[in-house]
Amino acid sequence: ILGGIGIYQPLVEFAGAGASIPLLGFGNTLAKGVREAVREDGFLGILTGGLKSTAGGITVAVFSGLLVSLIFKQKDKT
Repeated sequence: ILGGIGIYQPLVEFAGAGASIPLLGFGNTLAKGVREAVREDGFLGILTGGLKSTAGGITVAVFSGLLVSLIFKQKDKT
């Protein structure tokens, strides 16, 4: 919400790393991507901007989960 109304970026500049941790930083990156895409593509940017700006992070998360699932074996719960 803060990123959507333009307040989050000044908070990041003031607080530094504490405001850019993965979960909060991901939301800020989504909001920033949507704003830029709306500016460039209009209404269609609402649907595409967030995914374009966070595609790298999403890809790393999916492949990391796949890699970990291939390396470790699930134990039965008994």
